[in-house]
Amino acid sequence: MNCSLSQLFIYPVKGCRGIALSSATLAATGLEVDGIGDREWVVVDADGEFLSQREYPRLALVETRMTPSSLRLKAPGMLQLDVPFESEGDVVKARVWDDTVAAVTQGEIADAWFSNFLGVPARLLRFDPEHTRLASHKWTGKDDAPYKFADAFPVLITGEASLADVNARLMRGGHAAVTMERFRPNLVLAGLAAYEEDYLKRLRIGGAALRPVKPCARCTVPGVDLATGEASTAVPDLLATYRGRTQGEPQGVMFGVNAIVTDGIGRTLRVGDAVEVGAVARLGRARR
Repeated sequence: MNCSLSQLFIYPVKGCRGIALSSATLAATGLEVDGIGDREWVVVDADGEFLSQREYPRLALVETRMTPSSLRLKAPGMLQLDVPFESEGDVVKARVWDDTVAAVTQGEIADAWFSNFLGVPARLLRFDPEHTRLASHKWTGKDDAPYKFADAFPVLITGEASLADVNARLMRGGHAAVTMERFRPNLVLAGLAAYEEDYLKRLRIGGAALRPVKPCARCTVPGVDLATGEASTAVPDLLATYRGRTQGEPQGVMFGVNAIVTDGIGRTLRVGDAVEVGAVARLGRARR
């Protein structure tokens, strides 16, 4: 099977737009660029609960970029905001699903920027480098898999053919095709059959190795239009018709697979790299 890495994405701020990359460094916590990791920052409400496109689809309009010294944010109707990498703040607690995560405040200006844009009290927090957050050993087995503000795992993998199948179905139903960014993956694979990523046991990219551990159950986020920040049910409703899993574990509407890093920390991944895939595993497959 000829398989390659066709796209790489990093999402500096959880819930905001990602950045398409030509190369990235593989860290235990997922992809990094110049030491800045995937989901390095999170936006929380006044109680420290994370905010996402599920409740605030306008987050999809926040563009992210990394300069040599700062996180740069842009959004419609807002002045450009630069958050210095070297800024210091207080260590506070953020809540991401069932996890309480140590985080560092990023200043009143950043907080006011997000509060004004979203129309609710909000704060921008950065993952505390002294804190360790591990994916559930229920899925990773004996492997410790650290990650930052992602939902549950360090890496999300999708396949080009799977998106092509989704788009063919959307267009047959009278809906517009969507881009892969709707699904917020880190690694996109070319050369697999549609949904073949569901069954992979392992991947090797040069000297790096990743192990898929759990199909990714999707919420309403793939229904958010990145151009308008408006939510639609077209994509989630379509996936629910043929990608739903109601027996065994995990359950939900699946697209993509969550993975952990098992070897090659510090290696550089590049778009176009050959990907060696392990034998497929039918256990835990999601229905097509």
